[in-house]
Amino acid sequence: MTTTSQKSTSLVPMIVIAGLFFIFGFVTWINGALIPFMKTINELTDAQSYLVASASYISFVAMALPSSYIISKLGYKKGMSLGLIIMAVGALVFIPAAEARTYWVFLSGIFIQGLGMTILQTASNPYITILGPIESAAKRISIMGIANKSAGALGSFIFGAILLSGIDEIQEKLSLVDEVEKNALLQEMANSVVLPYIVMAVVLFVLALLINKAPLPNVEADEIEETEKEPGMVRTKKTSIFQFPHLWLGVLTLFLYVGVEVIAGDTIISYGISLGMSGEEAKGFTFMTLMAMVGGYILGVILIPKYLNQTTALKISAILGIVFGIGIISFTGFISVLFVAALGFANALVWPAIWPLALKGLGKFTETASAMLVMAISGGAIIPPLYGYLVDRNKAELIQSGVEQSVATAEAATSSYWILFPCYAFILFYAMYGHKVGLKK
Repeated sequence: MTTTSQKSTSLVPMIVIAGLFFIFGFVTWINGALIPFMKTINELTDAQSYLVASASYISFVAMALPSSYIISKLGYKKGMSLGLIIMAVGALVFIPAAEARTYWVFLSGIFIQGLGMTILQTASNPYITILGPIESAAKRISIMGIANKSAGALGSFIFGAILLSGIDEIQEKLSLVDEVEKNALLQEMANSVVLPYIVMAVVLFVLALLINKAPLPNVEADEIEETEKEPGMVRTKKTSIFQFPHLWLGVLTLFLYVGVEVIAGDTIISYGISLGMSGEEAKGFTFMTLMAMVGGYILGVILIPKYLNQTTALKISAILGIVFGIGIISFTGFISVLFVAALGFANALVWPAIWPLALKGLGKFTETASAMLVMAISGGAIIPPLYGYLVDRNKAELIQSGVEQSVATAEAATSSYWILFPCYAFILFYAMYGHKVGLKK
């Protein structure tokens, strides 16, 4: 790695980037509380409610390549500042959305926030990856993960308390009152998001102003390794990003990983409710998932690279994901919920390991490759709604066969977690073979 400033210390830049990871961790992981909240106030199906995750994560497809261009033109600091401003605008959209109680307006606000987060992700992930030696990149990203998931746990706890408090009583009343009273109850519930999102917008605007004063040195990735096909042949340099199959396999791996990460964090509250638990009991379940991730990140900081290399960490993570998935389906009640939360621990070191493995040897293609990896975050837009679709379909089939509705709901929500297995299986493939495809041995 080379820098345009003196090689003094990376501590201050790491603190700044950790602050950004904290911000988009807070904003991202409140979706776990928003999903059952939106399902109630807009009277949605399971599949429709998970469009909350889709609206957030699909923005990474729309904005990843433009983000790379924006950062190349504005630089890191101005690009990050712009991302924060866009996120603040998205937060303000929640005000008219609440007044109209219109689902697509809520989704628009979430999508706009996602656009801002895409700029932050496109800048911060490659920055922290190449800020030091590539061999210890997973350790640095694990530190960022601690900030991200701690913020997510805090956000899910705060918004769970604000949005889901009293949701059980409201749902009971909705079945007893007439249409006028029903609309009044739902409108009162919808209005509860206004003040939190005004506060969020103000904080994001202030941070956008402060980030321009942050001391962030410029960094550049290592040069691309030269390759030769056979002994004695003239060495040739890579000329296209399509000549890196390990990157494209990494993009697919990251796509599947983000899908299972979002499932673990965003479905767990709804899952608990589907098992018959109250909203009051379930509102802290996303907090459990994220604290499990923080525990995994802490282990990563301690173990990588001194005791554990990035590849081995990825293998262990994939195997744990499969084991915990079996636990979800094999058990019932709170134990099954605990296995969903345990996925957080299995997931913790996947993201930190994939980024350096996928970016290895990319050199001048690092920015474009990073945009490709950021686009893979759209897995969070596709796989959770697919889980919701499976729940709806399986529940309808069970009810049609004569199973009582509450039992059908619980069984469908549990069995649909089979979607985890092919995802973790591919992550394991990438850890064992995929990350080496096309690289010089």
